[in-house]
This record gives sequence, structure tokens and C-alpha cells, in this order.
Amino acid sequence: MFTNYDYTVVERFMRYVQIDTQSDPLSNTFPSTEKQKDLSRLLVKELKEMGITDAELDEYGYVYATIPANTDKKVPVICFCSHVDTSSDSSGTGVKPIIHKGYEGGDISLPDDENIVISPKEHPYLLEKKGDDIITASGTTLLGADDKAGVAEIMDAAHYLMTHPEVKHGAIRILFTPDEEIGRGVDKVDMKKLAADFGYTMDGGEAGSLEDENFSADGAKITVYGVSAHPGSAKNKLVSAIKVAAAIVDALPKDSLSPETTEDREGFVHPVRIQGVAEKAEIDFIIRDFDTNALEAHENFLRTTMDRVVARFPGARATLKVNSQYRNMKEVLVNHPEVTAYAAEAIKRAGLQPLRMSIRGGTDGSRLSFMGLPCPNIFTGEMALHGKHEYVSIQDMQKAVQTIVYLAQVWEEKSRQ
Repeated sequence: MFTNYDYTVVERFMRYVQIDTQSDPLSNTFPSTEKQKDLSRLLVKELKEMGITDAELDEYGYVYATIPANTDKKVPVICFCSHVDTSSDSSGTGVKPIIHKGYEGGDISLPDDENIVISPKEHPYLLEKKGDDIITASGTTLLGADDKAGVAEIMDAAHYLMTHPEVKHGAIRILFTPDEEIGRGVDKVDMKKLAADFGYTMDGGEAGSLEDENFSADGAKITVYGVSAHPGSAKNKLVSAIKVAAAIVDALPKDSLSPETTEDREGFVHPVRIQGVAEKAEIDFIIRDFDTNALEAHENFLRTTMDRVVARFPGARATLKVNSQYRNMKEVLVNHPEVTAYAAEAIKRAGLQPLRMSIRGGTDGSRLSFMGLPCPNIFTGEMALHGKHEYVSIQDMQKAVQTIVYLAQVWEEKSRQ
């Protein structure tokens, strides 16, 4: 099918990553940054140029579009989804993408910062990419493959389907979301407008990976209340909320229950932000585990730790507030095994071995699954996310384009007249 196809995914990707779409976790607006819409407007324009007439950008920064069905079969409506925003962990301003043709297997030095070297010692997946063409940033920014690789792949697959009517498929919905990186990616999505039966996020890593399980997640905030006093006359009066907060963080385990000490299916309690003054300080945590029931145990541990530390500081007090964030998509997908099975079949048709994996994190799909759209996650090739070492293989992106097209085809083939 793709022997003579002139892929557009690279050209699209190189253009998209140069548009700054960084989201802002401290913003109270939606989307959190208006600049995310700069890319979204371009996507709508390009979709319309393909002949997708209903492409639209709504006030919240969501792009909706439909590839019309070209079969007489009654096929469930499937959705492909990626997010336009990039992480706030590293700058996304002035991205200069570089193509390293025919990667030979050694270190990749980035020209704008000699200290940034992408080495297969730290990134072993690179060793599997010998001979591939690798895209990186220049050393001063992240690349933005998370998730502009997914965006570009969906756009190229849409282009393929619109120009190859011989490939039969049902109606396909396209959804591009803002603010995924700050956990708000589907807060304002209109599920009635989306009107899809099943979905797939294109937001995974190595080629062939298929993720149908993710962390269940809660957020937590500890608020510490101290006693303020003038430092010149503070003896036996001042109780520094900053010091109490620091002591709480220091009391967390050093060799377990943290991202840096866990792997595979192990959960964690992780402080992500601390701020305050003597009178009041706040610590924000993320709490993660594949077993949703285990979240309560982690939260009780955090509460016990907080109470034990605060007791050492007479006059101080603290509260813990927990909020639910997202849940393990496996709890939904187990009831719809065909969704994952068809994705595995599409990956095989693209010439890859499906790699069933679990996400030590979340995607828009984890929340969409609980909003009525069972939605596993498919690879894009994006690697070393959220930092200056980020990279993606062009050949991996092309395989992702193929997977999307084959998946649309599989759904049509499996459907009844």
C-alpha cells in the first residue's frame, strides 16, 4: 500500500515543532496559553485543504474534524487523538529541528550546546535505530515530538486516506487537544460533538508499542500553617512553615516510593512543587499506582508522615487535601478487548511486532476511556521526552502513519454489512 507513497509526516513535523505551544500549569485560563491555538489554526487550515470540510477550532482550543466513511458497512466511529501542547519542563521557544541522516550508532552532539549529547548509553533505544534518520532539537530547547509526532502522523494518515479512496473505512474523527501536559487535556472536550465509539491516542514511544494500561492518579496538597514573627524578636515565637514543609519532604523515603527509586508496576508519592513564606507553605504532590485501591494507602502514608513531622513543631498545623486526577484505562478496556486487538493487528500489518506495555503516567486516553471512549495509546516514535535530549526516528513516524491507516482498514473489515 505504501510502496510509492510520498509521506508528508516529516515536512509537517518539522514545521509544527517550530511553533511554540508550551502549556502553563500555573495558568487559570483554558487553554492555559493562547499560543497553543497558533498550531491548532494551522491544522484546521491544512485539514480543509485536504477536503475535510467540517474541520473546526473551538473556543477552548480543540480541533475536531471528520474523514467521511467510504464504505456501505456499518462501522463504529473511531477517533485518533493527539495533543498540541509541549511540556513546561523545558523551553519550547525557538525550536530548531535537525535531521541526522543515516544514524551510525554513536553519540549525537547538538550544535547549540556542546554539553547536550544524546548517547545510546543513556538512551539504548537508539541502538535499534542504526540506519534510521533521527530528528533532534539543536540543544537549547526540547524537540516537541511529544506530541507533535502524533499530530503529524494523524495529519499524514488523514492525507493518505483522503487521497486513496480504495482503502475502505468508516467515519474517522480527529481530535487535537490542548493542555495534556498539565493534566487538563480533555477538561472541555465536547463528547457529543466528538460522537465517536472508540478512540486511540497517538502519544506512545518506541515503534510497535501499544499501551492499554496506565497509572491511576491523584493529586495532593499539604498546606502548612506556621507562626510569623519579626526575626529580630522571634525567639520562642516564630514557627517557620517553610522549615516544617522542608521537614515533611525530607521525611519521605529515600530508597522507595519515589519516581527515582521505582520501576515497572511500583507506585510512588512525589512532591512536584513547594512554595511559601514563614506563615504558610504549600507542597503539591502527585500520587501514582497501577492499582487504584493502592492510592488510598499511599495517601494515608503521606498523612501519617505529615502528622508525625508537624508534631515536632509546637504551634504549627497542617492539612492534606486529595483530588482525583485520572484512573487506569485497563478498567474500561478490559470490557472492549477488540479495541486493543485491532490495534495490535494494524501494528503487525505495518511490519512491526506489537509490544504490549503499561504507561507509568497518563494520556488523554486514560480520561477519555472513563468518559465513554475506550482509548488505548499507540506509538509515535517520540523518545527522551520533556527535555533537550528528545529525539524521534523518521522511519518510526512513517510506521505510525501506516498503523493508523491499517487500523481504519481493520475496523472496516471486521464490521458487518
